[in-house]
Amino acid sequence: MESSSKAGNILTKILIGGISVLIAEFLLSGIHIDSFMTGFLLAAVIILINLTIKPILILLTLPITILTLGLFLLVINAAVLLLAAEIIPGFQVDGFWWALLFAIVLSIINSLFGNSLDSSN
Repeated sequence: MESSSKAGNILTKILIGGISVLIAEFLLSGIHIDSFMTGFLLAAVIILINLTIKPILILLTLPITILTLGLFLLVINAAVLLLAAEIIPGFQVDGFWWALLFAIVLSIINSLFGNSLDSSN
């Protein structure tokens, strides 16, 4: 019973995350998403990267994250988005600063929805 609940929770996160990604793309001119399906695929890939690669990046950059009082985590989020842009064919980011702004806007939208793309719990 719990595995179906986890699967439903992950699908809900992907659905809300996809909507958040599409809203953020609408607000920012430096982000380009080809279709709705690409937006939902992007949300799924971000969740996958956040579960696998992001913890390693956080661990490796812990000293600078502590020195910047956590602000360096925004840079890691931008790097995750740039990595996702390399993986997904219909998603383009015009540069690092657009990725950073997209990460901030996406975090705000997700917090308004009560959704987090960081974990699957």
